[in-house]
Amino acid sequence: MERKDFETWLDNISVTFLSLTDLQKNETLDHLISLSGAVQLRHLSNNLETLLKRDFLKLLPLELSFYLLKWLDPQTLLTCCLVSKQWNKVISACTEVWQTACKSLGWQIDDSVQDALHWKKVYLKAILRMKQLEDHEAFETSSLIGHSARVYALYYKDGLLCTGSDDLSAKLWDVSTGQCVYGIQTHTCAAVKFDEQKLVTGSFDNTVACWEWSSGARTQHFRGHTGAVFSVDYNDELDILVSGSADFTVKVWALSAGTCLNTLTGHTEWVTKVVLQKCKVKSLLHSPGDYILLSADKYEIKIWPIGREINCKCLKTLSVSEDRSICLQPRLHFDGKYIVCSSALGLYQWDFASYDILRMEDLTSPTEYRTCAPCSGIAEPSPLDHQEIPCIGLKCLQKRLQQHNRGTVAFMPGSRLLTLILAGSSRLLR
Repeated sequence: MERKDFETWLDNISVTFLSLTDLQKNETLDHLISLSGAVQLRHLSNNLETLLKRDFLKLLPLELSFYLLKWLDPQTLLTCCLVSKQWNKVISACTEVWQTACKSLGWQIDDSVQDALHWKKVYLKAILRMKQLEDHEAFETSSLIGHSARVYALYYKDGLLCTGSDDLSAKLWDVSTGQCVYGIQTHTCAAVKFDEQKLVTGSFDNTVACWEWSSGARTQHFRGHTGAVFSVDYNDELDILVSGSADFTVKVWALSAGTCLNTLTGHTEWVTKVVLQKCKVKSLLHSPGDYILLSADKYEIKIWPIGREINCKCLKTLSVSEDRSICLQPRLHFDGKYIVCSSALGLYQWDFASYDILRMEDLTSPTEYRTCAPCSGIAEPSPLDHQEIPCIGLKCLQKRLQQHNRGTVAFMPGSRLLTLILAGSSRLLR
């Protein structure tokens, strides 16, 4: 058929086809398909795919695409990224979607970072670490051998670990190499803290002592408690040392002189943790730059103004349950802005300016995973800062800690490895 005649025929049949009912149109198409060969059927298949399968992410304005993506869960989004390069490009560019996904894992989002790909990578790293935890592949295990009795006291700082043992010794270890840097004879250690020159120990013999690393000599002996000393902290600038004891008291000492400056009372249980830290926020009770002392027992955290006053009064008492049904664990951290403490139920975070509980991370669910962050000084679990930190399952760490009488969690600077240190076995899980 000539082209002109074909066009005339096509126009006529098109007019007739449009006048048919839907049923008649379907019958007509069925008949034409039955008359078609392989070439025609292939042509029909290719064109139908374009007509029927519309790529809405490609066709919609980007703002509408982002709005639709917000309704999908992160796992579905990751699956959608595999559909095509265009889908992956659009989904990976949605900052709000990936920030929300990171929030669901416990991150505090820095709104100044608007790079969607950054938050997607953070989420993927977190998912990978959670999978490693589930498969028991998240840690490498190594042991520090040297003590001959139970290791009870631990303190980690800048890649160095101090351990205090019932064998009447304290040792300083290089965590990266596993080598013992110093070893000195002490009393039985319930608490340790150190710097480059000295080691401060709290003991089951009711005393606190200060030791010199280079010579191993005891430079100060602090006597006054009538129960075991479970926690110590000090500040060289203030020349102050604080100690918490099983006699329900907190004592403030002159670090260089060894004399007791103050005895703080009010606790009704063993004082298992003391933290001395400079305040960074303002409230009705304190100002930025003030030194604050926190002391914790089984049920309460007390906040004290640190100074040389004899009659020092407690500024505030924090608790997680009025009926004392929830016990606190001796894992307390204060960075000047937030207070974080752990309990059998989870982690609690207080705003130091208002003393309000900001969040509670539930660790009772076996599928609950949250993040840890590095802390200055004594390394403890803390959800204060979450930027670019691998996600760690605190539920998994909690189970390991409960199997030992004491333990601590820390980040190794530079290596970005989380270290779980378990007392009793001197074992490091990295």
